[in-house]
Amino acid sequence: MLRSRSQLAEETFTFHSSRMRMQHVTKEELNKMDHDSLRCAVELSDARCDILAYACLVAIMCNEPGYHTVSEQKLAKAAKETGADVPAVSSAGALIQGIQTLGAQKIALVAPYMKPLTGMVIDYIESYEIEVVDSISLEVADNLAVGKLDPMNLISISEKLNVQDADAVVLSACVQMPSLPAVQEVENRLGKPVLTAATATVYQILKMLQLKRMVPNAGALLSGSY
Repeated sequence: MLRSRSQLAEETFTFHSSRMRMQHVTKEELNKMDHDSLRCAVELSDARCDILAYACLVAIMCNEPGYHTVSEQKLAKAAKETGADVPAVSSAGALIQGIQTLGAQKIALVAPYMKPLTGMVIDYIESYEIEVVDSISLEVADNLAVGKLDPMNLISISEKLNVQDADAVVLSACVQMPSLPAVQEVENRLGKPVLTAATATVYQILKMLQLKRMVPNAGALLSGSY
């Protein structure tokens, strides 16, 4: 998404990553992974990045509501202790803020998780007075398999969502699940704003970097209108 902004402006981004280990998308492995996030923040602080992004939604949302704020503060503190005073965003917090930015009070969502984990994500979102009117769990437990899902299948999957009362659609409540190629197509077909954990995270990154929140063909949130 950031690379595609070269169509709009002369910008250069560098991307640095550190990975937390996880094989199976279960609450136990998610908690282990989350505990490892501080190591990643310390490693990335060596690159003196302008912003840190925690790109796993469910690792945050399987905890108590508000945990995304706690996590972001812990990551920023860990980086600062190495001399890198850098803000941190999480895809969990970014999705909540993205939905609120769109002014949506009711959403429908698609998630790759097993149903109990999707239920935790729904509970977390609804704790922010956002009603989830319908959801589809793809029930893919293997983390590698999630990353191999065909994003274009989301077009037909979204047609099974009941979006009649939804103000917006979360096409993927998971950064790992590919979705970007389908976002604009689904938005055009449904006539509702469509966002994902990934597009919301990019929106929040651009906002904190004080750049125009615009990415071509990435849905309403990144249309430049917000």
